Amino acid sequence: MNTLIYILAQDKPGGGGFETMLMMGLILVVMWVVMIRPQQKKQKELKKKIDGLKKGDKVISIGGIHGVINHINVEKNTLSLRVADGQFITFDRKSVATILTDETDSKADVKATEEVKEEEK
Repeated sequence: MNTLIYILAQDKPGGGGFETMLMMGLILVVMWVVMIRPQQKKQKELKKKIDGLKKGDKVISIGGIHGVINHINVEKNTLSLRVADGQFITFDRKSVATILTDETDSKADVKATEEVKEEEK
C-alpha cells in the first residue's frame, strides 16, 4: 500500500499535460481565425450576392463561362445564361463563381488595353 502511494506521489516524467492541451487549443483558435473564419465570410458574401441576382447581371460560372443572366427559375434553383446571340445555357445558381459589376468590367478593360499597348511596343 505504501508503495502505491509513493508511486502516485511522484512527479510524472514529461508532465505538462495542461500546457500541451493549452498549446493545442491556442493553435486551433489561431487556425480558425486565420483560415476558417475568412473563408466563411467570403462564402456568406457570395451567397448573399447569388440570392440577389437578377436578369441582366453579368456572371462567370465556376467552369469559367462568361454570360448574362437571361432568366432565373427560383423553384428549380437554376438560371439561364446568354453566352452569345441566341445561345443560352442553364446552370445551377450555386455554380456562379463571380458576379461582374461595371467597376470590375472597366478594370478588366483597362488592363487588357494596357497589355495590348505593351505588345505593340
